[in-house]
Amino acid sequence: MSVQSVERALDVLEALAEHGGEAGLSEIAARTGLPYGTIHRLLRTLLARGYVRQESDRRYALGGGLVRLGGIAESMVGVWAQPYLAKMVELSGETANLAVLEGDFIVYVAQAPSPRRLRMFAEVGRRVLPHSTAVGKVLLAGRPASEAVAVFERTGMPRRTPNTITGLTAMLAELERVRTCGYAMDLGEEELGVHCLAVPVWDGDRVVAAMSVSGPAERIDWLDRDELAEGMRKIALDFGNELSPVAGGS
Repeated sequence: MSVQSVERALDVLEALAEHGGEAGLSEIAARTGLPYGTIHRLLRTLLARGYVRQESDRRYALGGGLVRLGGIAESMVGVWAQPYLAKMVELSGETANLAVLEGDFIVYVAQAPSPRRLRMFAEVGRRVLPHSTAVGKVLLAGRPASEAVAVFERTGMPRRTPNTITGLTAMLAELERVRTCGYAMDLGEEELGVHCLAVPVWDGDRVVAAMSVSGPAERIDWLDRDELAEGMRKIALDFGNELSPVAGGS
């Protein structure tokens, strides 16, 4: 049984998030379908609790109170992901990672290392730009093309290696390929000699995270990509079901 006021407050927060963290009252109303008076009352409570702040131009933005909650939630997701990452290591023999999109950056939130002596390592908490990573491509492929374009325009898509895709047209075509085949590749685009395959983690109809395996280029290239991706998608689907509130029966 849902509580209407809680649902509406969450709708307001999600509306702000979907507008890049900041929106005017009319934009919130258009996204939520709520009356202005209701939105005002919700915002007053969220302002008082620090989950929303009001800017000098009277627009509303996500507040610092969410940072603490987000940090704790992110660490918990990393704990929950460990058994699934371990399955990906078993499947591929390579290091497995979990990453999320925070603003314009990809953040690695969990990792399970390969048992091999020569293995890849992405520090948990590391932030990278999305255009040069498989996890970044998966996460942006799960967003509307307009959102991806906005991210690329803000970041500038700098060249990390000679293999990095730096053209907007080429990157949009790459994201469309990701949507079609259901996985993304990083072929030495972030670091030469390192290849990576990533798949999305779905929560309902939203891509909320990406899971990947990465290793030396010659070992990743030796694997059957489609077969590996299929196995990884099954693991990611199970993980997404655990994250989903519907799966919990609530």
